[in-house]
Amino acid sequence: MCNCSSESTYRRLVDYGKTYLLRLINAVMNVEMFFAIAQHNLTVVGMDGAYIKPIVTSYIMISPGQTMDILVTTNASLGHYYMAFRQYDNVDQNGNINKVNATAILMYRGNYTPPASPSFPDTLPSYEDFGAAIWFTKRIRSLASKDHPVNVPKNITTRMFITSTMNAIVYPDNISNLACALNNVSWLDPSVDVLLAYYRNLSGYYTTDFPDQPPTYFNFTGPDVESNVITSKGTRVKELNYGEHVEIVFQGTTVYLSPEDHPIHIHGHSFYVVGSGLGNFDHISDPHGFNLVDPPELNTVAIPKKGWVAVRFSATNPGVWFLHCHIEKHLSWGMNFVFIVKNGATPETSIREPPPNMPSCTGSSFAARLQEFNHSTEKANHLIMI
Repeated sequence: MCNCSSESTYRRLVDYGKTYLLRLINAVMNVEMFFAIAQHNLTVVGMDGAYIKPIVTSYIMISPGQTMDILVTTNASLGHYYMAFRQYDNVDQNGNINKVNATAILMYRGNYTPPASPSFPDTLPSYEDFGAAIWFTKRIRSLASKDHPVNVPKNITTRMFITSTMNAIVYPDNISNLACALNNVSWLDPSVDVLLAYYRNLSGYYTTDFPDQPPTYFNFTGPDVESNVITSKGTRVKELNYGEHVEIVFQGTTVYLSPEDHPIHIHGHSFYVVGSGLGNFDHISDPHGFNLVDPPELNTVAIPKKGWVAVRFSATNPGVWFLHCHIEKHLSWGMNFVFIVKNGATPETSIREPPPNMPSCTGSSFAARLQEFNHSTEKANHLIMI
């Protein structure tokens, strides 16, 4: 694991001719990263815990929260080689970015004269190489073999089209501030978490009306998008019946003239990335190009700058699950919402009951919340916006 925050003096000794497994986690909160090893190819074989068709490449691009399993064969000349991370700037910051490369050194064992300085990877893309990022992500495919089958939902029961925006929110005192939103809703943390409120029938902490569509349609990625799009705060969730087949198209926008990638992460479910593209999603033509044969199965995917990405999954994990942008400041500004997947018809398809030896809380305020939940009926009369 590399948190890629600064220059590094970490050294890794390797033997010539061996193949090593390198597991990468992008633990940087707010940026995507390029990675390369000087004079070595990388073979990416897994992402987010699932196998993919091997990708032989001289570099990778990894989004915040993503994981990759990479094979590296040490077949270069005996010497020292930099392993280097570099920030991928997709935000049009006019060069005003952190240009420190996070590095470690791959050192071969053996008898040779050490170089004055390790070789630096000349295949590492530049900070603003948008094409290199798109080219890498387009190559990702599931293994889709007999031993590793894919199960892409075909009969979709819930379709959502979700726009990601950086926009303004106006408070009652007429002061506006920057906010992030999905479908023009900026997430508001409730005073009682949604999981507790849902499973203990507590009213008043959230509503079940997160919209399946944005409030208005316009040229989402055009140059003349209104910069004064106003959003609203709310604790609005989306309920799904157990077993529903869900398709979500995430659409990037140029609201506030700040287009950038948004790495979206869903808790509790992996999903198949069935399509992506630049510009506005075309609801008629673009679905014809979806990959339903070998799409990658991930839990984090980046909405491309000025583009869209489509995912599908089956809601077979009952519970309360957070969906959010993995860029920390966007998460804290409201680019999130919650899925509630209802219980299925059997104990195996329902959330587990608390263990019988679970300690009881004697505090009156907390104990009042832990009223019994009647599993014979799902939520009935929710709730008021706070």
